Amino acid sequence: MEPETNAPAHELVDHLFRNRAGQMVAYLTRLLGPEHLDTAEEVVQEAVLKALQTWPYSGTPENPAGWLFRVARNAAFDVLKHEKLVCQKSVELGVLVDGAGAPDLPGDPEFEEQLRDDELRMLLMCCHPAISRDARLALSLKTVGGFSTREIARAFLSEEAAILQRLVRAKRQIRIDGIGLELPRGEALAQRLDSALEAIYLMFNEGYATHSGTELIRKELCGEALRLAQLLADSSVSTPACHALVALLAFQAARLPARVDGRGELVLLEDQDRTLWNQALLAVGFLHMSLCAEGVEVSAFHLQAAIAALHASAEGDRQTDWVKMLDLYDQLMEISPSPVVALNRAVVVAKVKGAPEGLEELRRLADDRSLQNYYLLPATEASLLLQIGDKDGAARVFREALKRPCSEPEKRLLIQRLAQCELIAPCFY
Repeated sequence: MEPETNAPAHELVDHLFRNRAGQMVAYLTRLLGPEHLDTAEEVVQEAVLKALQTWPYSGTPENPAGWLFRVARNAAFDVLKHEKLVCQKSVELGVLVDGAGAPDLPGDPEFEEQLRDDELRMLLMCCHPAISRDARLALSLKTVGGFSTREIARAFLSEEAAILQRLVRAKRQIRIDGIGLELPRGEALAQRLDSALEAIYLMFNEGYATHSGTELIRKELCGEALRLAQLLADSSVSTPACHALVALLAFQAARLPARVDGRGELVLLEDQDRTLWNQALLAVGFLHMSLCAEGVEVSAFHLQAAIAALHASAEGDRQTDWVKMLDLYDQLMEISPSPVVALNRAVVVAKVKGAPEGLEELRRLADDRSLQNYYLLPATEASLLLQIGDKDGAARVFREALKRPCSEPEKRLLIQRLAQCELIAPCFY
């Protein structure tokens, strides 16, 4: 759905970029050829910049998305003419620019269907096995998700220069190997789908809880990730894992209205007003849970979705089936172990067996290098220490958590919890 055209120009352009940039790049890449992916990205950026420069003064066009597509398409043709790239692609693009036989613009059902196919092919092209895993994820986030290099670097906990290098290598590989937009088959398709699902999952997580800054949740990134997951699930290449990912993201996105209060402060899951959870998204989640059950193989997304479904179906924290959840985490640790999964499992162990056992599980992760800057490790330990009455120990560990990177709402919550230990009023700064 497009935003209201009477919205402030910068907000409208930002919304369109988040929701249409990937489609525009995919569309132009089909017209230009994958070897001109850089050109497609550049002209899309130029179109967005031109909108920011002109719309506040000339007014918003009747079809804002169509305006961006048309301007980007014209700019792409100008690049081809300037570089004298006379080929069949440039001829086809020239016809579109001149208007003869031009396709309908965004909003037309047939054109929207073509855009969905373009995006699907682009996403699977970015996930070609000839491209390294890290580069596949970065390229998918950049070209299909509309992420900036800075956002990708934050999602990877990496430097921008390193991400730029990955993107350059990925695009070079596309040119060298002649990787095209054709849909793969068999095992090649399975490999690319796995990479695509991982990229979408990472995209959602970046929107669900930013690693730094003042904004905890960026709903549009979560919405875009869910849209792309549904794109895969509704396509001809769909698998049960695709439906499992949609279920997981829908359950998580349903909680967004309750994750922060009216002041923008973080609300923990156990304290959330579950009547605020989005019922339509919960219904989507349960629908795709039933669809993902049709397969034989159980993926990590199946198990994570099942965990999220337990939260979604419970009336509250006390009514949650923690024993069943611990069993699911045990299965998840078998097929897809990670320090973060182990951390979450420790929380469930505390729910089922008591805080002391949960603390024992947590302390096994203390030397894990990948968690050294992860504030939730000490924050979780401090919460469990509070449960057993060790306020001094909890205060010490909350202070350690405050030294690690986190968003401003997360930092304020840590300060509140620290104040509970010290029995003083919190001071926000």
